[in-house]
Amino acid sequence: MTLERVADWVANSERTLVFTGAGISTESGIPDFRGPNGLWTKVDPKLFTIQNYVVDPEIRRRSWQARLDSEMFDAAPNAGHRAVARLEALGVAPVVVTQNIDGLHQAAGSRDVVEVHGTVHEVVCLDCGMQEPIGPTLDRVRNGEADPACPSCGGLLKTATISFGQNLVPEVLDRAFEEAEVADVCIAAGSTLSVTPAAHVPRIVGEKGKLVIVNEEPTELDHLAAAILTAKTGTALPALTDLVESALAREPG
Repeated sequence: MTLERVADWVANSERTLVFTGAGISTESGIPDFRGPNGLWTKVDPKLFTIQNYVVDPEIRRRSWQARLDSEMFDAAPNAGHRAVARLEALGVAPVVVTQNIDGLHQAAGSRDVVEVHGTVHEVVCLDCGMQEPIGPTLDRVRNGEADPACPSCGGLLKTATISFGQNLVPEVLDRAFEEAEVADVCIAAGSTLSVTPAAHVPRIVGEKGKLVIVNEEPTELDHLAAAILTAKTGTALPALTDLVESALAREPG
């Protein structure tokens, strides 16, 4: 399947949905979870489990220290993120559904991003639900608060990300599924498409429309794909977007 054919699908679609996973951000220096240099090789998995976080102050202390050292706060969008933002600007892909928590789509210019696994750039209180930018909390950690409490109610603070064992936010997941229902093309980029329920989003589109997978390795949904582009997202997505722009320019009117 050629890039030109896929570009024509996108240019002529009623609504294209972009779905992204960790692979789009590895080129920005953010490791994935399960790869050879993934977070599992560097950080204790207990730090990502909600049950451990809630009951163990030492886990919370280590989690906050890990946030201070996170690559996510210094990372910049790469060519893949910028290509996705261009697809929105071209009017063909108005929404991004992402498994990522790094905020790089927004930094690249995407305006409507559905973050099914939350965001590292905010904190949330597990007791009262207060949510605010993470900066003030990280400043408190730097100033010696090992396990900062909620400034509103004194409850447990956590980054606004979805940990293992924690339920996704129903309203966010519903929005992701709604976007899949109205899309006739889905570009799934940088994901193994194995983590559910998020992976149901591209599956919905693939079962009724055209699923385009952009990934360096095989995925769980390859059998549903109308096209598979085996390439880095930072290479394939800009090339695809250039062709979409050219196809739109050729259309009459």
